[in-house]
Amino acid sequence: MQQLQFESSWDKQLAPQDRRNIEKIFQETKSLNSTSVIFSPIREAINHKDALLVSVLVHNFTKNQLLFNQTRLQYRLKGKVVAEQTFTFPDLVIPPHVSMPWTFIFPKENYQTHTSYKDGLLELS
Repeated sequence: MQQLQFESSWDKQLAPQDRRNIEKIFQETKSLNSTSVIFSPIREAINHKDALLVSVLVHNFTKNQLLFNQTRLQYRLKGKVVAEQTFTFPDLVIPPHVSMPWTFIFPKENYQTHTSYKDGLLELS
């Protein structure tokens, strides 16, 4: 059975409204019929450094720990890749059958400029 967990820094800093939103997304997506890794969108934004921030609920539906070590991700809008980057987070380990929120940051040089990034999909490439 899928469980929702928060990485310790998220757990301490998450605003109550954001926590409720993530819990709602988890309730709506925890029963997806999958045996892989799925990213459920939470929010997209451009920060003060013009980096694209893609916040997702990472669902590890597999039987193995999920590690981000030289992991290539793509962000797609309407099927077209608009951002791509390799991520390594040594301290991020998502146990089997656990969902955890995370924000992936694509620097300005790693994404194409669009008027909106809403309704995009983050995928393992």
